[in-house]
Amino acid sequence: MATPTLDKVEAESAASPYITVTFRIRRFNPEVSDQAEWQDFQIEIDPKERVLDGLHKIKWNLDGTLTFRRSCAHGICGSDAMRINGKNRLACKTLIKDINPEKPITVEAIKGLTVMKDLVVDMEPFFQAYRDVMPFLVTTGNEPTRERLQSAEDRERFDDTTKCILCAACTSSCPVFWNDGQYFGPAAIVNAHRFIFDSRDEAGEQRLEILNDKDGVWRCRTTFNCTDACPRGIEVTKAIQEVKRALITRRF
Repeated sequence: MATPTLDKVEAESAASPYITVTFRIRRFNPEVSDQAEWQDFQIEIDPKERVLDGLHKIKWNLDGTLTFRRSCAHGICGSDAMRINGKNRLACKTLIKDINPEKPITVEAIKGLTVMKDLVVDMEPFFQAYRDVMPFLVTTGNEPTRERLQSAEDRERFDDTTKCILCAACTSSCPVFWNDGQYFGPAAIVNAHRFIFDSRDEAGEQRLEILNDKDGVWRCRTTFNCTDACPRGIEVTKAIQEVKRALITRRF
């Protein structure tokens, strides 16, 4: 077998897609300190890889104590929502090359929820708000003998809000939620919208009354942070406005 020449080795090195990237991660371990601190990690990574891939490299090769959530790694489960360079994103959908890898990539937990460790937050308040809006089909009468049919037009009425994956990116980008954890938040309202406008459902009035509470839909200040943060492209602010409109028009 021929020995590679120096020129060939240099050429292959120059063609390597890998670059050196600094990850600046906000670390928090309540067993060690009650204060969070930033820690830098340098890794070699292909810029076409994802932030999640970078976090894996750090956890698997540099620091096994780094803690974060992930599951499907394909933008379906929503478990790896975090603040990347100051914006809420899914780590599994954010490419290194799309966030200026020449500067440190900052990664921290989403805001408004209690940080348990590193990038993991307590999601229970978020899911409680979700449960409170009755995110399920409510009907009366006997069990049907066939499926409940719905026209394409009726389905289209709430199609956008069926895309929610409960990642909390929208809710934790909301300045109202940051300052008042009692606010239902955009994700809960989006999931209420999905059933309020479902022609098969019979509990729309109940959900509207729930969202008419002082911690409900009227707390929204229409900053569009939630719409910008949604990884599924849901028009969150529009859905909130439609719920507000339904509350107003139901009285006339």
